[in-house]
Amino acid sequence: MGDPLDRRDELERALELAAAEARAYLEGLARDPVQPPGSAALLEEGAGGGVQGRGAPLGGELPQHGDGALTAVTELARLAREAATRSSGPRFFHFVIGGTTPAALAADWLASALDQNAAAWVASPFGTRLEQVAIDWLRQLFRLPPEFGGVLVTGGTMANFTCLAAAREWCAERAGFDAAEEGLAGAPQIPVLTSGYVHASAMKSLALLGIGRAGVHKLSRDARGRLDLPALADRLARLDGGPAIVIANAGEVNAGDFDPIEDMADLAERHGAWLHVDGAFGLFARLSPRTEALTAGAERASSVSSDGHKWLNVPHDCGFAFVREDRWRRGAFSEQADYLPPLDSPRPAFAYYSPEGSRRARALAVWATLRAYGAEGYRAMVERHLDVAGHLVKRIDAEPAFERLAEAPLNIVCFRWRPPGVSEEDRLDDLNRRLGEALLEDGRVFAGTTLFEGRVAFRPAIVNWQTGAEDVDLLVDVLLELGARLLEGEPAPA
Repeated sequence: MGDPLDRRDELERALELAAAEARAYLEGLARDPVQPPGSAALLEEGAGGGVQGRGAPLGGELPQHGDGALTAVTELARLAREAATRSSGPRFFHFVIGGTTPAALAADWLASALDQNAAAWVASPFGTRLEQVAIDWLRQLFRLPPEFGGVLVTGGTMANFTCLAAAREWCAERAGFDAAEEGLAGAPQIPVLTSGYVHASAMKSLALLGIGRAGVHKLSRDARGRLDLPALADRLARLDGGPAIVIANAGEVNAGDFDPIEDMADLAERHGAWLHVDGAFGLFARLSPRTEALTAGAERASSVSSDGHKWLNVPHDCGFAFVREDRWRRGAFSEQADYLPPLDSPRPAFAYYSPEGSRRARALAVWATLRAYGAEGYRAMVERHLDVAGHLVKRIDAEPAFERLAEAPLNIVCFRWRPPGVSEEDRLDDLNRRLGEALLEDGRVFAGTTLFEGRVAFRPAIVNWQTGAEDVDLLVDVLLELGARLLEGEPAPA
């Protein structure tokens, strides 16, 4: 096979094949194991390049003469059937990952077919206008004030990065320099104040921005990481009006807890600090009267970030960064070249508001899912998930072999296995670690472990649009079954 143009007649059949395989995958989500048995071994076959086996087409030497689109897509589909993690299904509870609503998935297929570059109006008026609308609809969904503008990015990490880049430029101007132009060499350290709930993606973003991890002060009042509010007030007062970034965390990843955002907003306003709200999934608490109080004060922030491939249930990758003032939205990301639109163009150029120049038209999926289900549809889904989380809490509390470790204010339930008669913390940690490994190896449901207050624990997150009470019931039942097997292999206590 040679030039793709010579095989263009394969296009229709290749698309039909892909559509048929996608339908089969989606129809199987309700019954298939989340992690197909033997998938790791299959994917590792031929990884060294010289081994011939079922997995060899995935690796080996670069083909010099291809076999055509139909052969390639057929092989890819077979590998996906046997090895793809069903993370878009209702029993994947790890990492706070949602699925894809029917409207979002269909629109994402269109996005690939249309292949728009949503960098600027001149590149794609269609993609650019859709992003304008999608961002404003998201702003309304989260009930943020109209002065907030935003941009779609790849996910929560880049949403944090984009917002914190704006905060960096604001701090730099307050300190008398231009960070984007001059860099941070020799500049005063920008203090970042937050709780122990701060997410790894925010820390990563601060490192990439040159602010550094060492400048982050985690003001925790306990082992859980809850904010020491008096300590935050004291730190800000000692800065005497100097620039600082305050990060409020809306939805901590182990138990779904929240920083006191309203109180933090009061302090940020009093002392002239930039308040950033990291609401990767917790921002969706604003959709329901049952949980909106958890995010009170987010509307007062300087910037707010959230994630699309979590509770919005659009395909990877998608996130949203909202910044209150337009000048800081542009700050670090403006670029100039003779062939690019001018910075003062009346038409929007989202490449000037985000890290990427060339940009996938993520707005198609966002616009379509909001158009399809509306604010009320998403409120209903969030509240259904709150009910499912409440059901899981009741199951855990009713089982003598489980111990819930925290309240469940939103959609994450943090608990550990505590078999009767086992009280030693080291042994409990070992048992829970082994049970977590067994659960992932079993594959019927998928939920990993974490450390909560120094203890190994489970923290299933409920965000997939298809998840119901029967799915968390299966999680509990499988954990009990696997736990019993583990205990059968344990030596009898002395």
